[in-house]
Parts: sequence; structure tokens; C-alpha cells
Amino acid sequence: MKTAPDLSFLEGVTQVRVLMVCMGNICRSPTAQGVLEKQLKGTDLQERVWVDSAGTHDYHVGAPPDERAQMHAARRGIDLTAQRARQLVLRDFDEFDLVLVMDSSNEQAARALCPPDQRHKIFRLTDFCAIDGMHEVPDPYYGGASGFEGVLDLVENACTGLLGSLNIQDGGT
Repeated sequence: MKTAPDLSFLEGVTQVRVLMVCMGNICRSPTAQGVLEKQLKGTDLQERVWVDSAGTHDYHVGAPPDERAQMHAARRGIDLTAQRARQLVLRDFDEFDLVLVMDSSNEQAARALCPPDQRHKIFRLTDFCAIDGMHEVPDPYYGGASGFEGVLDLVENACTGLLGSLNIQDGGT
């Protein structure tokens, strides 16, 4: 069984800001953002976990998520229509508590941009997945419907694991 990453550096926090990162910010990371937002709805964490997404490249800045990603997500009650692609920037490492990348190339690009004292915030989203042997969220862009469905399955599993790993304090309110 997989061991979840050590998030002890978040101990005592009352809010967590999570950034999902893929290459172009039109398939995987917007899907992950939407899945986590849906899983948070109606929970006691809804007001204490904030989610956004970005891409390591500027290919699609300002564009909505891929129509196929939107369609498959909508079938599961996940609305991606308000999201717009943006590029990962240096200030993201100050503004976010967790930077969750989809694959090794996203991780390499994020680590290259990230200041050394912030690198402890970078994880692969699949680090939180309960499915053994899953190390990357595959890019469905050049594939068919099964690729987008597979990404949703994997991301839902990983986001469930992430929420189970967060230890967010009440904050006394």
C-alpha cells in the first residue's frame, strides 16, 4: 500500500491553497481543479481549501479547458466552463501551499522555476492516489474518450487521497 506524502509542514494551518499543474492548463490540471472543488462542496473543508490550476507552458493562456475535458467532466457533475488557462509563475510558489503536478515533465519544469526554499511544496498528484503503480496522470489530449475518462478516474482517486491527507485546523471559529 502506498504511503501518502509527508505534509507535516502544513501542521497548524487553517487554510490550504492548492495549485494543480499540467503542461498547457487545458486538460489535466483544470480537470483536477474541478474534481477537487466538487469533492470539497458541502464538506467542512469547503471554505478552507482553495484550488486553482496552471500550466508550465504558455500555449493556451486565456483559453477555456479543452471541450472534451469539459464534456467528460460535466457527465460527472463537474463544471469547468469558468476556468481559463494561465501559466505557472514564480509568485505561485509563495501564494500556494501545495503545487501538485501531473507528470515528470511538469515536475521538472515546476522545480526549475521554484525557489529552493519552496520545493517542499511540489508533489505529483498521483502521490496521493491509492492505486499502486500510478506515478503520472497521463495526458489525454491526443487520445480519445477513454483517455479523458481514465484521467477523471485517476484524478478522483488522487483528490480523495489528498483530502484524507490534509490536516487543517479549525482556526477557532
